[in-house]
Parts: sequence; C-alpha cells; structure tokens
Amino acid sequence: MLSLTDNAWKEALIPTYNRFPIRLSKGKGTSVWDQDGEHYLDFTSGIATCNLGHVNEFVKQRVESQLSELWHCSNLFEIPSQEQLAQKLVDTTFGNQVFFCNSGAEANEAAIKLARSYAQTVKQSNAFEIVTFTSSFHGRTMATLSATAQEKIQKGFSPLVSGFRHLPYNDLTALEQIVSEQTCAVLLELVQGEGGVIPADVEWVKALEAICKEHGILLMIDEVQTGIGRTGSLFAYEQYGIRPDVVSVAKGLGNGIPIGAIIATNEAAKGFRPGAHGSTFGGNPVATTAGLSTLTYIEEQAVLQQVKVKSDYIFSELKQLQKERNIIKDVRGKGLLIGIELEGNAIDTVLALQRQHILTLIAGQHVLRVLPPLTVSTEEIDQFIFCLKSVV
Repeated sequence: MLSLTDNAWKEALIPTYNRFPIRLSKGKGTSVWDQDGEHYLDFTSGIATCNLGHVNEFVKQRVESQLSELWHCSNLFEIPSQEQLAQKLVDTTFGNQVFFCNSGAEANEAAIKLARSYAQTVKQSNAFEIVTFTSSFHGRTMATLSATAQEKIQKGFSPLVSGFRHLPYNDLTALEQIVSEQTCAVLLELVQGEGGVIPADVEWVKALEAICKEHGILLMIDEVQTGIGRTGSLFAYEQYGIRPDVVSVAKGLGNGIPIGAIIATNEAAKGFRPGAHGSTFGGNPVATTAGLSTLTYIEEQAVLQQVKVKSDYIFSELKQLQKERNIIKDVRGKGLLIGIELEGNAIDTVLALQRQHILTLIAGQHVLRVLPPLTVSTEEIDQFIFCLKSVV
C-alpha cells in the first residue's frame, strides 16, 4: 500500500494541472486545512464553486438525507428534486424551462446544440454559426474550447470545431459584424473570469441585445462562474437589464456537488425535443438536492444582500490599497468576483499569499483573481487585506 507521500500517487495522474504542493483534507466555511493541520483562508471557493463556503451545514444535511434514500435515477423516470429545482430556477429568472447536466462545459455544450437545433429545426434555417468574444472562456470540450477565443486553450487540438466566429469584447464598432446569414446565436460572459476578470460595458451589452432581438439571433449568457450570487445578484444578467434567451449555469449551483444546467425561454427550448439531447447523470437526485438546498439557503439567509455589503467593503479597501501600492494597476469585477491587475506576474503574489496562508488564483499573467465564499466575514476580509498589503 502506497502512503500519501509516495510520488507514485502523482505519477498515476495524467499531468493536466500545475498543482500547488498543498494537500487539503478538510474544509468549513472560508477555512480549509491541509493534511498536517495547517489552516488557510480559501479565497478561491474552488473557483467560484463553494459559494456558501465549504461543507455548508444546511446543504450538507439535505444531501446526507438524500444519500440515505436514492443516489441515481435515470432521466427516463420522474425525479422530484429535479422538478423542484427546475421550478425554483424558473421562478427566480427570465426562463421557462431547464435542462440539467453535470458541469459548466456540458451546460455550454447544451446551449450550443440548442442554438443550432433551434435555427435548423424550428426556424428552418441553415444558420449554424455562434459568435463569441476575445479572451472568453467557455470550457474544454472540443466544441466549448472552439468557442473559447483564447489561443492557449485551443493549442494542440486542431482542427477545431467549425461554426464559431470571434469578435472583440466590449467593442461597439465590432457589433456591426454580428449579423450574417449563418449567425444563429451569440454566447458571452458578462464578466470574463479566465480572461482577466473583465466586466462587460452596459452600453455594449444593451446594443448587443438589441441586434440579437432585431435579427432573431439567440442571446446566450455564460453564467457558469458569475451565477448563483457571485456578482451580487443571483445572475449577472440582472444587473444589465437584459432578457437572455438561454443562460448556462454550473459551479456554485451545487455548492461543490457537480451539477450544470441551461435555463431557456419557451421559444428557445423548442430547439430540443425528446431524444435530441441527454445526460446519464444530469439532474440526479443528489445533485439536484444540493442545488435546491443552495438556492433555498441563499433566499432564506438573504445572502445576496450580504454580498452587496461585503463587495462594497472589499472593493473600498482594495481601491485604498491601490493608492498606496504602485504595483496594483487596477481593481475590477463585480460582487465577490474580483480581479487585481498587478505590475508583475500574478503567480508570484499567489505564492506569497500562500505563505501567509491565504489561497487565491490568477486570471492571466498579471491578474490576481479573488473569489471568497459569499458567506465570508468582514474579519476574514480584513485578514486578506492585511496579508495582501504585506506581500505587495
């Protein structure tokens, strides 16, 4: 039997990740502990996944109860928790119908398929092309990495899936190129996470929506990272005053339990019919119980209102620090999705913060990405600011 310290364990894994040498073994709220009992503040939330903190007690109790009853059920049968979660998403969003899957990439795959199917089977059109934007990130499947307008994500996977066209992000002039006979949909993030934590301009988004509505092009919003309260509203699109046709969601929906979904209007949902799409594990009882519990907790505990207060506080502290430290070039984002653009390599700051027992991420070479749980306390924010001051 190999011990946890044997390198053979690492050699058994395909090295698709550059891992930090920290073995986390326990988590609660904003805190995590490694196998040696060392404590860290987790300002990554598992990349915007554990939005209610690690092992949230409310979600935990309901998932444990479901685990004692039924783990898996084919979608050929009715699943009550799936129906309840779908209804809750419909009641709290623009949408009318929901499809469940297992991840953000799968959700965006479903959105891509829905857009093409809607154009070809409902509108009886030959349109198939989906417009995305520079520095976007939509996943790592062949279709979603082809949709992603970043060469580093696409490198080594040619030929890419055809049918995607990339335009400049936040560029009003470029919107003139949206419409063609082949365009069936637009897919965008309202805050680009992997691309550097860059919020979309309201004027640009409104102009984009107007073009889509005028020409019958589906407007699809990728809320895999921004959804479930991360930006201060349940979904970021609410802050732009727009009505999408499709929204993809994952990450925070299950608070760490794998789940993904697309939410669609009745009209857009016509693109799928029985047999057109499916997922063996999508919408299983355990995952949908986690999703339902997560949304219930956010509602009952007024989490969104707290996010707004905490966001104002951490941004004010970071803006003040920017005035004091020339190395900080910009502070941007929405809610508790925060990007801190630095003069040097952001990974150096990530490693320095780890030595201070604070976990953070990068978003490109120069941007420190900060994603605390939505339940983070003011005291924990203060601790992060104190440590950040010491390393920059």
